[in-house]
Amino acid sequence: MLFYYDGKLHRVDALSAYAGRIGDTPGTNWLIVGTDSRDGLTSEQKKNLATGDADGARTDTIMMAHLPPSGKPMLISIPRDMYVPIPGMGSHKINAAFNNGGPNLLVQTVEEFTGVHIDHYAEIGFGGFDSLVDSVGGVEMCLDQPLHDPKAGLNLEAGCQTLNGTQALGLVRTRAFPNADLERVVNQRKFLAALMSKATSPGVLLNPFRLFPFVSGAVDAVTVDNGDHIWNLAWLAYKISGDPVTTTAPADGDEYTDDGDSLIPGDTTKQFFDYVARGQEVPANLLTSGAGAVS
Repeated sequence: MLFYYDGKLHRVDALSAYAGRIGDTPGTNWLIVGTDSRDGLTSEQKKNLATGDADGARTDTIMMAHLPPSGKPMLISIPRDMYVPIPGMGSHKINAAFNNGGPNLLVQTVEEFTGVHIDHYAEIGFGGFDSLVDSVGGVEMCLDQPLHDPKAGLNLEAGCQTLNGTQALGLVRTRAFPNADLERVVNQRKFLAALMSKATSPGVLLNPFRLFPFVSGAVDAVTVDNGDHIWNLAWLAYKISGDPVTTTAPADGDEYTDDGDSLIPGDTTKQFFDYVARGQEVPANLLTSGAGAVS
């Protein structure tokens, strides 16, 4: 069954070689991308999930999972507004790399920007995300504030509650905060860790009525690199299901560019990724989490 499910994984050429590619760096590094792809959604599902009808796939969610040689794993959000050099395009917000050149260009952009070698790639769209959450019986989240966002189909009260797939999709999509995307990425990291914790709990792993729907949902919802396998995904889930360090890649200010309001990387950004590239613990003064809406 392991090889059966592995054979059903969607795959893409995300990690192909390019001239001057950075060599291996310590630890294991994943690039995790959330897209707005509606592939596989019916018209009724699009309506129920408030996804709209846009074609193609764009990303507003870029996350690095860093599994160091020792110490705690890290979930690092790279804000979509980070203004970086993109090969062949000049400097733009980093999500333009995926939107214009797909996974391959995004991986190259992230590697050249951070100096960190990417070993694995995972991508998930709107299609299948809700059923993935529902397959484990929902995920309990504690909200510090009520969340109401018609654009994301979200209507949640404050307090601890079990979110179903539709509510979870709304939570990770909503930007209805004073700091918009910078608060959204905090919620995304916390939800991903909570989902992986639920998926690797005895209540799922020892219950075939939970385990097999989750595995089936995962292979339907996730796209990986050609060289990745389901056991790589399982190891990632296990590693980040505990208590990972969660942070947002720091910027050294913001500036209005041709792409609009942008985050400008600087010395702080370089220092941060230098520690990651060396597989060393990142000092606390370089970690930024933001508030978010999730306890």
